[in-house]
Amino acid sequence: MKISTETTHPYASQRAQTTSATSAKATSFSAQLAAASAENATGKQVDFTSMTRQGLFDWMNNRIRSGKMSLDESSSFLGMTMKVAVAAGPQPAEMATDTTRINFIEKARLGIEGALSRHDQDLADRLKNALDLMRREQGASERA
Repeated sequence: MKISTETTHPYASQRAQTTSATSAKATSFSAQLAAASAENATGKQVDFTSMTRQGLFDWMNNRIRSGKMSLDESSSFLGMTMKVAVAAGPQPAEMATDTTRINFIEKARLGIEGALSRHDQDLADRLKNALDLMRREQGASERA
């Protein structure tokens, strides 16, 4: 009887298949990122003074995917995509069908005022950072 010291893995062929599937997904994701970057490089104008909730959400997600924004930084923007009804409180907006254009720069400015009136300095600082970022981005697209 011959004993082999060679190590074999019973699931080695499955591991190879999984690796190739993961590689295909990564390539697909890379292609999506490249398309988003190309779209931004074409000088597509960002206008936070007249943008839909879906537009802000898509802009925010593109920045997160490209590594230009952390999830913590996105929280202020995510809050602005919410629709607040007095009776029901905050709830997700039907972004796919909501075509209402919103001035998010003004919305952030009013949010800062509200936070300061409630002595919520943390929220005021986060909204100020979001407002500064929107002004820089809008200015950059106007210069392009």
